[in-house]
Amino acid sequence: MRKEFLSFSPPLIGEEEIQEVVDTLRSDWITTGPKTKRFEEAFARFVGAPGALGLNSCTAGLHTALVTAGIGPGDEVVTTTLTFAATVNVIEQVGARPVLVDVEPDTLNMDPRKVEACLSGKTKAIIPVHYAGHPVEMDGILEIARSRRLLVVEDAAHALPARYRGRFVGSGSNPASFSFYATKNLTTGEGGMLTADPSFLERARIVSLHGMSRDAWKRYDKAGGWFYEVVLPGFKYNMTDIQASLGLHQLKKLEAFQKRRRRLVEMYQEAFRGEEALEIPVEKAHVEHAWYLYVLRIVPETLTIHRDRFIEELKERKIGTSVHFIPIHFHPYYRDKYGYGKRDFPVARGNYERMMSLPLNLRMTDGDVADVVEAVLEVVRKFRR
Repeated sequence: MRKEFLSFSPPLIGEEEIQEVVDTLRSDWITTGPKTKRFEEAFARFVGAPGALGLNSCTAGLHTALVTAGIGPGDEVVTTTLTFAATVNVIEQVGARPVLVDVEPDTLNMDPRKVEACLSGKTKAIIPVHYAGHPVEMDGILEIARSRRLLVVEDAAHALPARYRGRFVGSGSNPASFSFYATKNLTTGEGGMLTADPSFLERARIVSLHGMSRDAWKRYDKAGGWFYEVVLPGFKYNMTDIQASLGLHQLKKLEAFQKRRRRLVEMYQEAFRGEEALEIPVEKAHVEHAWYLYVLRIVPETLTIHRDRFIEELKERKIGTSVHFIPIHFHPYYRDKYGYGKRDFPVARGNYERMMSLPLNLRMTDGDVADVVEAVLEVVRKFRR
């Protein structure tokens, strides 16, 4: 058994990031400024996006996109029940109604076939969530959106640097929102990026900073001026140069990061493939998984314990885990407001009850992976039916 607890997903910050932050702290700009602009441009180039807007979170990106598109009271927005609450909270915050759909049994992504069935005359947008880093079947979603003239806002919190049919998630003209939270494949501590068509981002930039006609950098830079106008009641969602300092170097390292991350996943897959008590995650042939999460599912009929006990057993063996996610329709606010029952959305419910996310981070050694594998298989052997 391990001597020290293995954390689920600590960040990997190098000396380059630290020195860039120090340089920023010694400069004239610590809030939104030149490094944020550099990071936006570098990120857009990396994913092949037509444009990018640095923000303080993925949540801010989703909210900004809906507000920019004019989604509001009386509208409906379709999304998945198997996501973090932020995806659905932003729909509530603009006054629209979230309409939940079930997921595919293999990828756990929104099922495009179920989207069609829940559309109405009030539907204005679809928010697909690239769960765990596996891209959604976007062809089906985009076809539905085109035929109904619906906005598609991709929740790409998990999806950097995922590819769908050879193209990076976020490379399209529709809005896509990324997360740089501390556990993500690229981190700025907190932070996010919204990619979209430049004309959309021009309006979104105003929404994201108080609704002002020009941002703080333009006002206080030597080439700027003091005058501005508030053209709408916006928000305080801007990214800082301190965050961008981290992002500039994390982005340069991302390809190497992903090579190592994929190797860690391969080790898990090789160890668990063929074990009848475990269902391993999939990667379809036409996508490149970002592998933000490694979601293992137990096969309940093969064991004498349930998922919660399995997690406790791993914890006793000093292995940290998490669960992604408690379905939206389980949470009291959404359950009570919209009258959901726990038996709704059976695919999401059934998978939630047997899933756990294993440690997956760049500070893990091969020995750490071996410890996780040993612990998981030991629990399986101990409680095999």
